[in-house]
Amino acid sequence: MPLDEKLRAILVCPQDRGPLLLVGDEMLYNPRLRLGYRIDDGIPVLLVDEAVTVTDDAEHQRLVDRAES
Repeated sequence: MPLDEKLRAILVCPQDRGPLLLVGDEMLYNPRLRLGYRIDDGIPVLLVDEAVTVTDDAEHQRLVDRAES
């Protein structure tokens, strides 16, 4: 299920309050902190404790390249 555009426009990273990039329909990504937040059935899970940290430079670049800003 795609993420609603109105919802996406107001979502920010819970840790730094900055904007997030949408990567497909599966993840919201914070490239500044390299944190990925999953999307379950169109609902973003914006919990810092459940975020995925991206440490690999190639994976980070892949996510940024795939993302819609």
